[in-house]
Amino acid sequence: MRNINMSMVAKATALALALASSACASTKKEVDTSIPRSQPPAAEVCVSCDSVSVEPTEAKSESEGFPAWLAGFRVRLGQSGARPETVASMLDGLEPDDRIIERDQSQPEFVRPIWSYLQIAASDLRISNGQSAYASRRKTIDAIAGHYGVRAEILLAVWGLESAYGATTGDNDVVRSLATLAWEGRRRGWAEGQLIAAAQMIDRGFATRDQLTGSWAGAMGQTQFIPTTYLEWSADWDGDGRRNIWTDEFDALASAANLLRGAGWQAGAPVVVEVRLPEAFKLDQWDPERSLLVSEWAKLGVRLAGNAPWAAADLKRAARLELPAGRAGPGFLTFPNFRVIKRYNNSTSYALGVAHLAERIAGGGPIAGPWPEGNVPLTRSQTLELQAALNALGHDSGQPDGLAGPNTRRALRDFQRANQLDADGYVGISAYDAVMAAGGRK
Repeated sequence: MRNINMSMVAKATALALALASSACASTKKEVDTSIPRSQPPAAEVCVSCDSVSVEPTEAKSESEGFPAWLAGFRVRLGQSGARPETVASMLDGLEPDDRIIERDQSQPEFVRPIWSYLQIAASDLRISNGQSAYASRRKTIDAIAGHYGVRAEILLAVWGLESAYGATTGDNDVVRSLATLAWEGRRRGWAEGQLIAAAQMIDRGFATRDQLTGSWAGAMGQTQFIPTTYLEWSADWDGDGRRNIWTDEFDALASAANLLRGAGWQAGAPVVVEVRLPEAFKLDQWDPERSLLVSEWAKLGVRLAGNAPWAAADLKRAARLELPAGRAGPGFLTFPNFRVIKRYNNSTSYALGVAHLAERIAGGGPIAGPWPEGNVPLTRSQTLELQAALNALGHDSGQPDGLAGPNTRRALRDFQRANQLDADGYVGISAYDAVMAAGGRK
């Protein structure tokens, strides 16, 4: 498979801690434990989040206390088929965790630019640790990759981003975290469904109550699976009868591979390639959701970065054009496997980060195109203003929420087309200035 020729755009300055290495190594080494979050934790957006259903319940009222929710859910958990001893082990003496509510309700004002995200995702230390992890485990990792048809470096990159190769899996009580989220009410049905799945994990002998630890949002183990994802996609690679994603790195890697394969991974197919657009390339009719054959993109003048020739097999593949930092930044053709990675975590930054780190682990070079570091993404407050201004100008971005989602980008492209601007939909400071000026606000 020929993936993107990707690398860091500058030296990463991510935090690094001296931690004990995994069980397969006998010496201590530095590990990059920084987490390049731009979206909710990975596996929160997953291929199996609906595999365990629960009757919908109303969000909590202002007066509903945690004990009232707990009493009602105790009944629902029992009705789901959970054993009485499992219900007791999960819910007896349970208290909410205010820190979880703070994390769930917090919306950062500042948005990390994608180039900064990729610096953290593929820091020098994370790359070298990935290469070392592969070198010391190559036989087994290659066997897992071959069995599931998922490239070894992709599995390593997921492992590296989710837990720094097993160094940071989270120490939150997942049951407490999910119960707090369910009581909070914003995603009650989802959180209760995860708790029911956690009970099934215990009842089926997949995990003990004490083993259910992970992130604040309920993701567990070295590959950060939520309970429903665990039930559907976790794998027992070593055949010991346990799907141990917490301390068995090969079970964790096989589970990630099984999830990706189940989401539609195409063995031997590319993920993403960096491209250059010709000066004459018009974005007026460009739709980031539209796929064309690579041969059609080539006819439009799209070339591989570095002007390497297209592989004959790739010319017959369908791909989408992505401009994550707008026309002034690097362009990418993304293939179906790119969207499979987004099923793991629904973030373009995350999918690029996985591909980026995978290629660096494999010895690939840097991204060729420069990033528009002067055209930074908007803060949440600025995005709110932008959305309101776009709506006032007749370009529907939906209810302003300060989050630059698909509707905002679509409305911005409409505005840009109407004003003879490059319709790249990049929600950066240049677009903000143009929209504010058109609306008489600047």
